[in-house]
Amino acid sequence: MRTRTRAWTAVAATVSAGVAAGVVLVTGQGHGDGPAAPAAQEPTVPVTRTDLVQTQQVDGTLGYAGTASVSALRSGTVTWLPQAGDTIGRGEHVYDVDNEPVTLFYGRRPFWRELHAGVPAGPDVRILEQNLRKLGYADGLTVDTTYTDATAAAVRKWQKAHHRERTGRVALGDVVVLPGAIRVSAVSAETGTRAGGKILTATGTRKQVTVDLPAARSALAVKGSRVTVGLPDGRTARGRITAVGTTATAPPGKDGQDGTPTLPVTVALDDPAATGALDGAPVTVDFRGAVHKGVLAVPVDALLALGEGGFGVQVVGGDGVKRIVAVTLGAFANGKVEIRGDGLAAGTRVTVPAT
Repeated sequence: MRTRTRAWTAVAATVSAGVAAGVVLVTGQGHGDGPAAPAAQEPTVPVTRTDLVQTQQVDGTLGYAGTASVSALRSGTVTWLPQAGDTIGRGEHVYDVDNEPVTLFYGRRPFWRELHAGVPAGPDVRILEQNLRKLGYADGLTVDTTYTDATAAAVRKWQKAHHRERTGRVALGDVVVLPGAIRVSAVSAETGTRAGGKILTATGTRKQVTVDLPAARSALAVKGSRVTVGLPDGRTARGRITAVGTTATAPPGKDGQDGTPTLPVTVALDDPAATGALDGAPVTVDFRGAVHKGVLAVPVDALLALGEGGFGVQVVGGDGVKRIVAVTLGAFANGKVEIRGDGLAAGTRVTVPAT
């Protein structure tokens, strides 16, 4: 009868990071074709044929998409300001000057001049007319780049609704033009002071996750690919990669040396509301890597570290006799490891530590 000595050992340098826990060291001549003597009953699990999907987990940050700075373009006294955390949509007040609202319009180009009948045609006129129509003040207006009498009439309707003087003109600073709704992140101005300079900073209202992915792992980040985001409270959320940077940057490292080069990756969440009020929170992102299809796999804690090197599993035959079979390791994923070894097949039972 042969004897075997078992001892827990750290083999992280040999096995992939995070896999070493539960690997057992076996010394002596316990592996090969010869059977080992029956021992005390141990739990067993079957070897399975399955698909293993490797993942790479990277730290990220959950926040709001985009940033914007809003500055006053008209003189007067600041009479009202929003609060940090407020959301502002099309047609709503961004701030007030002399008790008149400065309104948010959506567009990709800021206004740079006063708009009125007779002004030269331009893309700012189109943005004005698009917003007036969306807000219900210009149902019959033809949206184009020309400021017509119909445009002026629509402007007067909008001014009346906001208790402004009905001039039919839009002065520079009457509106703020941004790509979409905003969420106020910080307010710089104070009520009662003269308008001028920065009023507030804001972000978009859509939540996203940003990741600095090591450039060496850039193959994992494919636009449109699915990822899993780990939230601070232990829950997970599904998302999709929406942008991958093309220029790697290296943050400062120790002793004046550059750190690991990374690429910026942006992830959009399937259900942003599931993250609640989290903002600027640390998260993890699991990127899907290589898929190993139809491989034999066992739980990682079924592995034995052989005294002479390498790894094995303890196979339990139909007669209850146990033997050590040396194995070659493949992919690791979700607590399982791909194995190859003589006589192993789906359904072969191997021992695992008692829980």
